[in-house]
Amino acid sequence: MTDLKKRILIVDDEQEICDLLEVYLSNEGYEVHKFYAASGVLEYLENNKINMAILDVMLPDMDGFTLCRKIRERYFFPIIMLTAKIESADKINGITMGADDYITKPFQPLELLARVKAQFRRIEIYNQSIGQASQNDQEEYHVRGLDINATEHICSLYGKTIPLTPTEFEIVLYLCRHLGEAVSTEVLFEQVWGEKYLDSNNTVMTHIARIREKFNENARKPKWIKTVWGIGYKIEE
Repeated sequence: MTDLKKRILIVDDEQEICDLLEVYLSNEGYEVHKFYAASGVLEYLENNKINMAILDVMLPDMDGFTLCRKIRERYFFPIIMLTAKIESADKINGITMGADDYITKPFQPLELLARVKAQFRRIEIYNQSIGQASQNDQEEYHVRGLDINATEHICSLYGKTIPLTPTEFEIVLYLCRHLGEAVSTEVLFEQVWGEKYLDSNNTVMTHIARIREKFNENARKPKWIKTVWGIGYKIEE
């Protein structure tokens, strides 16, 4: 059971799926709020605190990718996408829009429950690291115009604040903590997500692509986050 009741928003036009997930999540102590369409979701978020959203891609009035993007304009809680599609391009699209994880229908409720717990565990670890940093001296990194303040959770580029999600911020921060080192995709995933890396997992790649987009980087000639072919990524001093 969770120590504090966390609020999870589910947006899926299949009522059976919403009800099933509500049973499993409620049994674990989560508070569930359901919508069967995108309509009203953004207004609801303005007036209610939500700790996580689970969004279906195929909604009757707005696709889940668009809803995810609109949510990301203002909120940074974890987002898990649900879809019946299996093409890798759809997964990349979802993460590019700001999703933290992606699960394909049909799925086992226990699998999704594990993903939910993993996201909350990652956020808790992140918050603990921020709290520990705030007790010490300011942890800052300055790399050729890229500035990271770990204590205040601020990333800026040439003085302009870059709105990174907690996951994106953790990726950049970890690479800054290992300046000049080639960090493997496996290590980066396990350090940031706190889960075992699988060979078929391209989550890190898609998050790196989104960070580069926010940095206005040329993917072929990136200035900050460089690809080390066959290994992973690095930020050079």
